[in-house]
Amino acid sequence: MDKEIKSYAAYIATLTQISKAITSDLYLEDVLKLIVTLTATVMRAKICALWLLDDTTQALKIKATQAMSSEYLKARTIRVGEGIVGLVAQTLQPVIIPDVLKDERYKEKKLAKMEKLVSMLSVPMLVKNRLIGVLSVYTHEFYEFSSSEIDLVVTVANQAAVAIENTELIVKTRVIQEELELRKKVERAKGILMRQQGLSEQQAYDLMRTSSMSKRVPMKDIAEAIILSAEITQLVAR
Repeated sequence: MDKEIKSYAAYIATLTQISKAITSDLYLEDVLKLIVTLTATVMRAKICALWLLDDTTQALKIKATQAMSSEYLKARTIRVGEGIVGLVAQTLQPVIIPDVLKDERYKEKKLAKMEKLVSMLSVPMLVKNRLIGVLSVYTHEFYEFSSSEIDLVVTVANQAAVAIENTELIVKTRVIQEELELRKKVERAKGILMRQQGLSEQQAYDLMRTSSMSKRVPMKDIAEAIILSAEITQLVAR
C-alpha cells in the first residue's frame, strides 16, 4: 500500500509540474522536453519519445526525447499506420508491447537491440479526438504497465496535446494579425501613391510590387517606406 501511495503521489506531482509548465512562458520545445523527462522519470523508463503529426504529409516526426543516444536523437519520421507509433496514430488507441523484439509490428529492432529496449507503451495525444501526436515509453527490462501507469501516460499525452494546440492557435492568430496589418499598410501606401502620382489602384499596387521584387525586400517594407515618406513630407510642410 505504501508503495502505491508513493507512486500515486509521484504521478500527481508529475502532472502538477507539467500543468505548470504548460501555463508558463516556456517555449513549446522546452515544455515538450520537460514532459518527456518527467514522464520517463516517474515511469522509470529507458526512453520517452514524443512524436507530432504533420497534417500535410500525414507523417509523425520525433520532436522530444530525454534519450542520450545520438542514433535515437537524429531526425526520424514514421507514416501513419507504420510500426507501433503509426498504428497508435491510426487507431487512436494505446498499444502495449511486452517485448518489442518479439513483436513483428515493431519495425526498429536494430535500434531496440542497441538501446536495450524491451517493453513499450504508446498512447495517442488527442484534443477532442483530433490526433496531435503520439507519446511512447520504453523500458530496459520486461515490464507490465499497470492501469494507473497507463492512465498517467494518457493524461500526460493529452495535456501535451492541449499545450501544442494552444501554441498552434497562438501562432495562427499572430499570422492572421500580421496579414491584416500588412493589408492595411499596403492599402494606405496605395492611397498615397494614387494621390501623389495620379495612379489607379492597380497601377499603384503594381508599382509597389515591382519595387519589392527589384529591391528584394518585403511588400511590408515598401509600404512602410511610402507611408513614412508621406508623413515626413507633411511634417516639413507644416
